[in-house]
Amino acid sequence: MPTVAPLDLQGHVAGVAFLGDVPFFAESSGLIHRLDHGHKTVEAHEGLLSCIHDEATGTLLTGGEDGKVLRIQADGTISEIASAPRKWISQVAAGPQGAVAYAYGKTAHVRLADGSVKDFAEERTVEGLAFAPKGLRIAVARYNGVSLHWVAMAGQPVDLEWKGAHTGVTFSPDGRFVVTSMQENALHGWKLDTKPGAETRHMRMTGYPAKIKSVSWSAKGKWLASSGAPAAIVWPFQAKDGPMGKAPLELGTRANIMVTQVCCHPAEEIAAIGYADGMIMVVRFTDSKEVLLRRPGKGAITAMAWNKTGRQLAFGSEAGDSGVVDIAG
Repeated sequence: MPTVAPLDLQGHVAGVAFLGDVPFFAESSGLIHRLDHGHKTVEAHEGLLSCIHDEATGTLLTGGEDGKVLRIQADGTISEIASAPRKWISQVAAGPQGAVAYAYGKTAHVRLADGSVKDFAEERTVEGLAFAPKGLRIAVARYNGVSLHWVAMAGQPVDLEWKGAHTGVTFSPDGRFVVTSMQENALHGWKLDTKPGAETRHMRMTGYPAKIKSVSWSAKGKWLASSGAPAAIVWPFQAKDGPMGKAPLELGTRANIMVTQVCCHPAEEIAAIGYADGMIMVVRFTDSKEVLLRRPGKGAITAMAWNKTGRQLAFGSEAGDSGVVDIAG
């Protein structure tokens, strides 16, 4: 049976990650906790808005209400990457070659490893950022679609248009698809590898009863798991046109209890599923087999992350009810 090492924090957990073998928990208050031979805490921000794991450097990237973008090392050391006083940094993204993106208002900024910064102005507020897996290219989610910019080259962006508010964006691991979460309880996707002059292929992924706040690609990019329903909705991306004309898997279904977080395993085709009542299950894609990792607790699950081996899962909730699950066997 899985064992849970609990960690009781004060408030909403906005992000979790393993840096090496050390689990980190980022609170919305701006406190960063790490379990490294005991519970250690550093104050990173006056109000934390975004927190992601930069896997290439083995660090955390955070943005805050204090206008700072910070990098946090595995030993807890903090360095400042950018500062925009009186701005809220609600979006950060980690790119190849040490690039970091952040945004406020209608502008996305990319800081390169040499310290230089490239700015990309949009007509509407930037709502989401993601780097392509190959090449220094960034996707910027905004109202009515996504702009794709080549960071190192001057030129017009590629505009992927679809009416409505796009609140987050992700590339598939092979770079063939861009998918956004939308204000209107839907995902929308575009296929990128069409021939020059060919019509852009759209993918509409609708039917969710709630907003989609969490998406996660499977290890090889064949599946995209999502929250926003009383089950994890998992779309197939194996075919050349992705999920077009195909039904998704519905995993871990529970009557009237919403999935709030999904996190695909680093190697296997399974996903951890976190719910509004604090419960966590892991479910296999091939046969929908379920294993209970954690019984219901305090607050909806707001963040989850596997360690590199996929043997441990860190989690946090909106009430600070956190911990690490060790998966036996």
